[in-house]
Amino acid sequence: MPLTRRQKEILDFVSDEIEKNGYAPTIEEIAHRFDLRSLATVHKHLSNLQTKGLLRRSPNRSRALEVTPTPMKVQAVELPLLGRIAAGVPIEAVEAAETIYVPEDLVGRSDTYVLQVAGDSMIEEQIRDGDYVIVERRENARDGEMVVALVDGERATLKKLYREGDGRVRLQPANPEMKPMFFEADRVRVQGVVVGLLRRYDRPWKM
Repeated sequence: MPLTRRQKEILDFVSDEIEKNGYAPTIEEIAHRFDLRSLATVHKHLSNLQTKGLLRRSPNRSRALEVTPTPMKVQAVELPLLGRIAAGVPIEAVEAAETIYVPEDLVGRSDTYVLQVAGDSMIEEQIRDGDYVIVERRENARDGEMVVALVDGERATLKKLYREGDGRVRLQPANPEMKPMFFEADRVRVQGVVVGLLRRYDRPWKM
């Protein structure tokens, strides 16, 4: 259940205001708190939180926000969202100045970031177009691990990595309709290993 930074900030603000005052803030108060000029933007954030099961709202009431209790006790960790990664043919991974919150038990042991998947070549690993993969930044991977691989220094792709006996590297999709890709080892650089997956139920709202 990934949250954007703004969604997390609004959820925390609503929760704090309810705890402090005994009632929720109005839409206008939320807009003022985060310097949002459009009330429609606030409504969109609240709708996303409601869709994710974190808020309840009653129509036609100004303070009708209620934070939904959740059994999940895992702390959320803010990680950089670095763009989209191909799970089809290689594409360039685009850097993006965004962050996303994930459960701390999905975070790798070293530097960790998140990429959004583009394509369906890893569908048999239950990774779908639009999902988010959590990646531990590493330069080495064992055979069979799912990696973010940079090909020719410019094209990034998400595949399982295998080293062939002839010195080549095989980047293996998990889709029977797609063929593996073979490269000389010096053309492929491992940028990270996938350590977790977040399923997307709606697209994050971007400011």
